[in-house]
Amino acid sequence: MNVVEREENRAGCIGLGEQSYASGLMPEVMAKIYQEQINLVVLERTLAKEVAGYCQMLVTSKPGFNLRSVINPEKAVSSLRSLLPDLESQSAFIDDLALLLDMYACLFELDEVGVRLQVLDRAMCPRFHTDKLGCRLVSTYQGQGTEWLHNSDVDRGKLGSGNMGLNDDESGLISRPACIQQVNSGDIVLLKGDGWYGNDGLGAVHRSPAVSGGEKRLVVTMDFA
Repeated sequence: MNVVEREENRAGCIGLGEQSYASGLMPEVMAKIYQEQINLVVLERTLAKEVAGYCQMLVTSKPGFNLRSVINPEKAVSSLRSLLPDLESQSAFIDDLALLLDMYACLFELDEVGVRLQVLDRAMCPRFHTDKLGCRLVSTYQGQGTEWLHNSDVDRGKLGSGNMGLNDDESGLISRPACIQQVNSGDIVLLKGDGWYGNDGLGAVHRSPAVSGGEKRLVVTMDFA
């Protein structure tokens, strides 16, 4: 989804003027997650050709790849080298993933980061929901990015069991389908959860995108270890 498509998707949505999210092209935007009213931050970026190439080879050669590890940011490069398949442009991918890990660790002053890197052929979390943790980083290296909703475009009473067994489009959860937002592949997303201090019931509402037949996504998530 390019910039024009993003703006067209936002047009007419109730949440357009609210300040519950922040986005930008510079890493400094990530610090806005500490602002009380902000529950989602997007660092927009384009993946380097070498990084995208490694991701494609990983998805093709290791369709069931699923890495879970707790990593010390200071040892990230060496740790990732031992955990990731030795494919062309591995170093470029490791440098990029280590950068994300370092930014996340510095932002929240973490000595260790819980990392999960997984190839997906289905939506892991197909329903809109909030996380019960502090703040998660999500980045889609290949495939469609995370979908999310502005605070004023969602009826939180319809989350979870409040949907009465109906899907997201039928339950009344969403003000209208046109207001569903989606980040691009490569973007870095911070999702403030219900577990953030003083944020109970106000976590960022998001879901995994639907995956069509034969499509695969490569997604990394980072959490407080």
